[in-house]
Amino acid sequence: MYFPPMETERLNLVNVSRKHTNFILKHFSDSRVCEFLYDEEDLENYDQAHALVEWFANPEEKGYNRWVVESKEMGGIPVGTCGFHMWDRQNRMAEIGYDLYPDFWGKGLMKEALVACINSGFQNMGLNRIHAYVAVENQRSSDLLKRLGFTCEGIFRDKHYYQGSYYDHYTYSLLRREW
Repeated sequence: MYFPPMETERLNLVNVSRKHTNFILKHFSDSRVCEFLYDEEDLENYDQAHALVEWFANPEEKGYNRWVVESKEMGGIPVGTCGFHMWDRQNRMAEIGYDLYPDFWGKGLMKEALVACINSGFQNMGLNRIHAYVAVENQRSSDLLKRLGFTCEGIFRDKHYYQGSYYDHYTYSLLRREW
């Protein structure tokens, strides 16, 4: 299994399912969550959230996933998401993505979730390289990746064209031998 459910001290990571549609709508319609996500417009309605949930359905078949990060301390409520996409099986690398609801920022939850996610990527997917792109203005995300041992490789200039502007992103990587 490439994308198994996982458990950490304070979190459960489960694959997105239809039961998460309302959370996905709330989460990805919040301007604070989406502030640096320049690849998609914020969600505006339930149908868009449902379509996103369906896009993440059947991750084992599709080769990309999104885990919903649920807080055990809060009775299993969803607090964010993380997962892998752009999986290049031949070269054994994938891009990691993540987001956390603002009420839970600064508590170490995403770091805890990403440790499990990264471990799964190296063990279950057989990755050698995990990379991430971070908007240059998103200092919190850059700091998190550095704390996890990622190396900043430089700037991917004009990576996203969003609402009439281009946005630069840092490119980060973590190799299996560095983990």
